[in-house]
Amino acid sequence: MEWGLVGAELLAAECAVVIVIDVLSFSTSVDIAVGRGAAVLPQRHSDPDVIRAAEAAGAVPAGAREGRGPSLRPASLTTLEPGTRLGLPSPNGATLCAAVAAGPAVLFAGSLRNASAVAAAALDASAGGPIGIVPAGERWPDGTLRPAIEDVLGAGAIAAGLPDRSIEAELAVAQFEVARQRELADVLAGASSGRELIADGYAADVRLAAQLDTSDAAPRLRDGFLC
Repeated sequence: MEWGLVGAELLAAECAVVIVIDVLSFSTSVDIAVGRGAAVLPQRHSDPDVIRAAEAAGAVPAGAREGRGPSLRPASLTTLEPGTRLGLPSPNGATLCAAVAAGPAVLFAGSLRNASAVAAAALDASAGGPIGIVPAGERWPDGTLRPAIEDVLGAGAIAAGLPDRSIEAELAVAQFEVARQRELADVLAGASSGRELIADGYAADVRLAAQLDTSDAAPRLRDGFLC
């Protein structure tokens, strides 16, 4: 288990499978979209041509979080039409997925919602090879990594379904087990990222992200899309 973009690039070079976890909100949004029969094109947030790139790939570009259409907000995707191909940039989860996609590792997007399904699918896809878990984290204003407790919990929920865990993954499982003794919705609402989203009016997104194992989707990158 390694953090952020550097960790994703490191594990992508060493592992058969890499699981990127961005609970608030990219991975949760991907789970909801894929669960509705859609596919998601992960895009680097820093790409100045992100809209054109989505359209070139045959995807509908995601809109602004505060808009009415599909966006990075999980709640905006709960009525997404089956068969939709959505271009979805984010500074953390999508950017990490785009980086891993450049290498040979099998890529999954994991969250609390689909933790058990992703763990099982990753085990199957790994064929006994190493599995890398990457909590995406957030970013400080200067661009440096800000560890995020919600991503630790997502990593722990997924790692709980995997054997032969590293000490980092084992400790993430321990934190997840402590957190699940409380209401996960309360834990996420009290986390820094959750408080920020709630203050901006996005409490519904935090509640959706806190739902443990409510989905059997295991979004895997195929032909550039998580589906």
